[in-house]
Amino acid sequence: MKIERIPALSDNYIFLMWDEQQKIAAVVDPAEAKPVLNKLREIGAELVTIFNTHHHRDHVGGNRRLMQDFPDLCVYGGEKDKGRIPGQQVYLTEGDTVEFAGRQATVYFIPGHTYGHIAYYFPPAVEGETGELFCGDTIFAGGCGRLFEGTPAQMVDSIGKLRQLPDNTRIWCAHEYTLNNLKFAITVDKDNPVLQTRLKSVKHDRDRNIPTVPSLLGIEKQTNPFLRWDAPALQAVAGIAEPARVFGKIRGMKDLF
Repeated sequence: MKIERIPALSDNYIFLMWDEQQKIAAVVDPAEAKPVLNKLREIGAELVTIFNTHHHRDHVGGNRRLMQDFPDLCVYGGEKDKGRIPGQQVYLTEGDTVEFAGRQATVYFIPGHTYGHIAYYFPPAVEGETGELFCGDTIFAGGCGRLFEGTPAQMVDSIGKLRQLPDNTRIWCAHEYTLNNLKFAITVDKDNPVLQTRLKSVKHDRDRNIPTVPSLLGIEKQTNPFLRWDAPALQAVAGIAEPARVFGKIRGMKDLF
């Protein structure tokens, strides 16, 4: 299973998984159809599946057009997004599994950014390789999504589930927000040497228009303040120790950054 990162809109990423032998593909969160169709023509693959993480327009905007071009494809999304994802046919809940190209993914219910948000985790196909996490707008490289429909407690619970995955998990998050996220992170975790090094590296990459997605979960655990609500440095900044309140305080600071 190969994964292609497709830029879309102003700062979105669409992810195309494809099986080179079977010439079939699945797309995660198609913000728009045109770049997906262009990539499918380039690789000579037929689209068979859409995996949506949540209902926002910049994640489902291409669904209808892709369904027109590939009328037999299947559209997946969360059970609580029923009626909000165009063309949705399968309604997924926590612990469900989906398959593509001989790989099986576990579905995680991760409300917070929206109340129906889900993620898809494909474990490594071979021991020692990376797992693949498609988490929409829940975890970003260096950050997390805004709480549009959920609470800090929900988001801590949701990210907590994902934080338990192996460090060698690639995080395919849906936006190129990394540099701005890390510029904020250093303001609340200024003495973190791993974060300092990462910020310099990301500045270097973005100056050269090099994408920063995917990230690795192990790096996020060390540098992303929204996975570090139990770190003393973040608790000190928040002035509290209770996880949801630490998270909420830091998220509120980021909203004003």
